[in-house]
Amino acid sequence: MRAMILSSIAPLDERPEPLELVERPVPEPGSGELLVRVVACGVCHTELDEIEGRTPPPNLPVIPGHQVVGVVARVGEDVSGFAEGTRVGIGWIHSSDGGPDENLSEAFRGTGRDVDGGYAEYLTVPHGYAYPIPDQLSDEEAAPLLCAGAIGYRALRLTGLTDGQRLGLTGFGASGHLVLQLARHLYPASDIYVFARDAAAREFALDLGAAWAGATDERSPSSLHAIIDTTPAWRPVVEALANLAPGGRLVINAIRKEEADKDSLLDLQYEQHLWMEREIKSVANITARDIQQFLTLAATIPIRVKVTTYRLEDANQALRDLKGGGGTGARVLLV
Repeated sequence: MRAMILSSIAPLDERPEPLELVERPVPEPGSGELLVRVVACGVCHTELDEIEGRTPPPNLPVIPGHQVVGVVARVGEDVSGFAEGTRVGIGWIHSSDGGPDENLSEAFRGTGRDVDGGYAEYLTVPHGYAYPIPDQLSDEEAAPLLCAGAIGYRALRLTGLTDGQRLGLTGFGASGHLVLQLARHLYPASDIYVFARDAAAREFALDLGAAWAGATDERSPSSLHAIIDTTPAWRPVVEALANLAPGGRLVINAIRKEEADKDSLLDLQYEQHLWMEREIKSVANITARDIQQFLTLAATIPIRVKVTTYRLEDANQALRDLKGGGGTGARVLLV
């Protein structure tokens, strides 16, 4: 099979072609596993965190990719509920202990980091971590839902928002444009305010129903009860805290933050950013239940997914485009 592999860790600016296209044997499904033929795989900022060493894979080489849509090609022993030809999705959680807090467990393993992922023609997955894809969603639409959408769903729940309260979204890429639509469905009386550095992203947010859109360092017309940060940077964290109402909560939806603007944290002023019982909560990984619940919601709403597609062999270009910013929506490899 064809696969894009990561063999060493380096900043993308120094090594703009971090992945190599190679031929690999098709993996064999073990007991309790499925062999999945990959059709599409989303490109996530977590791949940049792996490549650049912020969340390095424990072993190299590895095949990245954790927003996978494919078709069951073979069913391993001791598997029920799946047949060859079933369309399934695979997310960031490759396996864990199955408990309610499996995202926090030491047993958690990430697809495309701890085990080979979806930048390839085939991969294996435990059957408990493969999810049927609703018929309403195309392959390329479904791929970003498996991480950008599902982790956004978890982040939205962690805000504690109630209908009528004001929500902010800082950063408006793959996750942000999905969360906005989800929030409008779940909290129809809530106004949503979007902060994004890119003018096209702000226009896209207004098109999707945002009440207001401004630059990252702007102040919203009203203070916000909750804000979700989906950026890899620190400046949006500081600016978001300044936009929170008393008692408001900032939920940071990121696996890692980059170091480039970390000195922005020196601008934190206790009385302006943290006082009045403002709080910060992080999102860590994801559970199988998050993905299952969100896929059902996404098909019901239905969520409009904006996608830019690439060929598998153009994965390095997709990563460079993601790193450079600009554009709207999600990026997906068609395998």
